[in-house]
Amino acid sequence: MSPDNPDPERPVDEPERPGPSGATPPPAEPSAQLDPAGTAPSTAYQSSLELSVDEPRRPLRTVATVLGAVLALAVLGVPFGLLWAAFAPDTPVLKTAEGAIYADPQPEQPIAADGWFSLLGLAFGLLVGLALWFVLRRRRGPVGLLAAVLGALAAAPVAWQVGRRIGLATFDRLLATAPAGQAFTKPADLRAGGVDWLLGVLPVPHGNLLLPAFGAAIMYTLLAGWSRWPGLRPEPDLASLSWASAGTPAPPAAPEPPAPGAAEPPRG
Repeated sequence: MSPDNPDPERPVDEPERPGPSGATPPPAEPSAQLDPAGTAPSTAYQSSLELSVDEPRRPLRTVATVLGAVLALAVLGVPFGLLWAAFAPDTPVLKTAEGAIYADPQPEQPIAADGWFSLLGLAFGLLVGLALWFVLRRRRGPVGLLAAVLGALAAAPVAWQVGRRIGLATFDRLLATAPAGQAFTKPADLRAGGVDWLLGVLPVPHGNLLLPAFGAAIMYTLLAGWSRWPGLRPEPDLASLSWASAGTPAPPAAPEPPAPGAAEPPRG
């Protein structure tokens, strides 16, 4: 017996004897199942996640997306203002020597104009949040919320100015040329909202002009809270990956029992 040959009955250079007839050694288990491209599952899954999660974080593309959404929603303020002007009633006035006065001492039309703008603005904001949730699927999260709020905030003053100017030229003409005592109507306007200028440069909406942005934030937040994806964006389906669709290898067959009369291998 020696360190190189612990078994004295077996020569050093003698090859391993085969086992019983029909018995094959079980194949070694692979450490990881590879896909047809030769990529491990974890690597393929990680690459797919990087494409779907990290790609939307490019700063320039994110800024361009937000600005584009804000401009598109600001343009949508035009039909919003036309709809408000169609629903909001005009206020009857009388021409006097000092100017126009309300025909009714306590008219309800200005209150109705504010109410219609508030209801339509809130509905507009809810639709904005819902639309951007599906349109900007790859930008869901703070970027999508920012685009929805800023876009609705920009659309509200546009709608106000468009709606209040419908019929305003006729009102100004009658106010300048109509004789005293003549009755006519004043177009709808807001009394519970407007725009203040910060430092004479930055417009700051207030009052019911903030309701569209409020509705957009509420809708977007609710959709984010009900999302079934932790990252808000649809995650890649494991079944769609090539390595996951491959069939699972069958386990190796168990060795067959030795045939009757077969010589048993020598025991050390």
